[in-house]
Amino acid sequence: MPVPKSEFENLPPCDFYTPEELLETDHMYTVYEIARLLQGLEPEADIDRETEDILLDWAIPWIMTNADDLVVAEPRSEDEPGYYGLKE
Repeated sequence: MPVPKSEFENLPPCDFYTPEELLETDHMYTVYEIARLLQGLEPEADIDRETEDILLDWAIPWIMTNADDLVVAEPRSEDEPGYYGLKE
């Protein structure tokens, strides 16, 4: 159910990092690591599974929106996710 804006003290703009602001040019990242970075966490931060699932809800659309600026690498093994990095 929608709520009035007046119920919130602070309404900052909805700004997201650009790929260049978020990712190091010489590294590749999993979607899980990108999800953490988008929230200001370290890529290796230990978070619970429920929180990780919520963070993925932000990361997946971010990757899709910024796909033109990214490269993708296949998983190195069957039990590993794919990787994303900055397009050069």
